[in-house]
Amino acid sequence: MHPLFHPSFIDFCAYFNGNQDYFECHEVLEDYWKTIAPGNKAHPLVGYIQMATGLYHWRRNNWEGASRIMRKAYEKFLSNPNHPFFDYIDFRQLCNDCLKTIAAIENKQPFQPFSIKVTNTVLEERINEKIESLPVLSTKYLLHKHMLRDRSDILRKREEKRNGRR
Repeated sequence: MHPLFHPSFIDFCAYFNGNQDYFECHEVLEDYWKTIAPGNKAHPLVGYIQMATGLYHWRRNNWEGASRIMRKAYEKFLSNPNHPFFDYIDFRQLCNDCLKTIAAIENKQPFQPFSIKVTNTVLEERINEKIESLPVLSTKYLLHKHMLRDRSDILRKREEKRNGRR
């Protein structure tokens, strides 16, 4: 199976292109990345995760965070142009969309989503099937999704890390 046909990548694209749930994009792709390339921060999946994270921050008007992480995504993409994770993606369009997004963020323009253009009809069909099953989510929910989950584990790890530095 081609890695873009993995259910996690299909889910990522569906969340990204469908209901624009960028937080969920991060969740599903991080698990996939940890399975196939754990610790490899130069992997294209990290760029896809960063791109979704950048859009999440932009939607929340976190201009600095959005710009910084979108730049990292763009750089990851440029350093991996022939990677299989771009085989059925319009790579040129993806990079152009990243550049346009970075410029819009730096000019503090209102949030404007874009879609990942898929060039394989079978993959596109599978993504569209998944999109049809996604719930419609309110903007308020999408803006604050990271605060609506149980964060106790994250906060505990953050505190442990702080205590370890002292």
